[in-house]
Amino acid sequence: MSHRYPDSHGAEEHPDHAPGVNRHAQHPDDQYADAYAEGHYEEPQYQDARYAEAQYAKAYSGTGHHEPAPAVQTFFAEDEAPSRRSRRPTRAKQRRRRRRTIVMVVVLAVFAGAVFGLTVFLRDLLGMNEVKDYEGPGEGTVSFVVQPGDGPLVIGNNLAGQDIVANSKTFLEVFQQESQGREIQPGTFEMRYQMSSSGALEALLGDGGTAVHYAAIDRDLRQSETFDKLVESTGIPLETFTALAQNPQDFGLPAQAVSLEGYLFPGEYRFPVDMTAEDIIGEMTQNAFAALEDAGITDPTQQYEVLTKASIIQAEAGEADYATVAGAIENRLRADNTETNGLIQSDATVTYGLNRKSYNLTPEEKADTSNRWNTYANPGLPVGPIGSPSEEAIDAAANPADVPYFYWVTVNLDSGETKFSSTLAEHGRYVAEYQEWCGTQIAGRCE
Repeated sequence: MSHRYPDSHGAEEHPDHAPGVNRHAQHPDDQYADAYAEGHYEEPQYQDARYAEAQYAKAYSGTGHHEPAPAVQTFFAEDEAPSRRSRRPTRAKQRRRRRRTIVMVVVLAVFAGAVFGLTVFLRDLLGMNEVKDYEGPGEGTVSFVVQPGDGPLVIGNNLAGQDIVANSKTFLEVFQQESQGREIQPGTFEMRYQMSSSGALEALLGDGGTAVHYAAIDRDLRQSETFDKLVESTGIPLETFTALAQNPQDFGLPAQAVSLEGYLFPGEYRFPVDMTAEDIIGEMTQNAFAALEDAGITDPTQQYEVLTKASIIQAEAGEADYATVAGAIENRLRADNTETNGLIQSDATVTYGLNRKSYNLTPEEKADTSNRWNTYANPGLPVGPIGSPSEEAIDAAANPADVPYFYWVTVNLDSGETKFSSTLAEHGRYVAEYQEWCGTQIAGRCE
């Protein structure tokens, strides 16, 4: 297929195609025709443009005018210069751009969050966020126990577990650098929370604290229970304590005392690690004497009686009712008492003599006069205390309330609610209330 323009001619008809003719000197119109003849097919608009250029060159060479031909101007103006409307983005394009921008922002935010999370995870995994050591002497107080056989590694782990030091590994490093061959001895140490590892080591080695045996002796514990606590705390053999209890007068107790019962004063103790069993018993009994003297009781025989009453009060009542129970006991001990005829009738005393702790007694057990602590069968006080009374119970026994009651019963063991009465009939109703409460409890709760 051939394209013909108004002023072009076929190459086979043009005389300049003879051999030896300089084609570069040909007429522009002839050059265009040559290009066409050689098969240089181009898009229509470019073919039109070249034709216009050829026409312009032909016109220029013939007339000498320098103005561009109108056809050339029109073509390039329309082909190359985009319209004003085409340069303004449409609303659809704007929305697409905004969506792309939002998507990019979200993707970048998610990526940044993932990078941050990964960084934190790796720092935690590698221990980079872990506090290596605390600064300063610490704050508050805490008791720290070193058991026999505990080595530096165990001690460091236990210190970190109680937040006394920040890092067990750091403590171990400080121990290796600063202990100078000294060993941490077993005992209970008064420490602080969040101490530096060096400060904690000083306290454990005795440079910044004292190594002690810590023992918490609860109120109402019996002598045997107290000895068990002391053995656990100090490591001193039980036989050592029981042997000392066979000679209570060696510790200032009156002649009628058959043991140390009642004189092993309750409280928190921190015995130096080199303290002997005799020294420990001496400290505890002296605390009991001090409490009696603070209550105004100085005579040894009277002290023994007050301690015996206080031990019953401690076992039978809650602290809020100590003074009232003490007043009821005094009423029962009066010579003119016809309500109970001098009988205290305390379950706690009977079970002490039976070497058990229980709320339930059989009629035979209540009638057994051979039990010297049986206050159902034997009038007056038992032969001695039945536990370790507190300072508050001692004070109540020394200063009983003036009340008209002879009877008391705790009707709710959880709340400690205790009801008092002056007659046996009224007391029987309160006992039924207690039994009804027991019927709602799990088996063994009231035994």
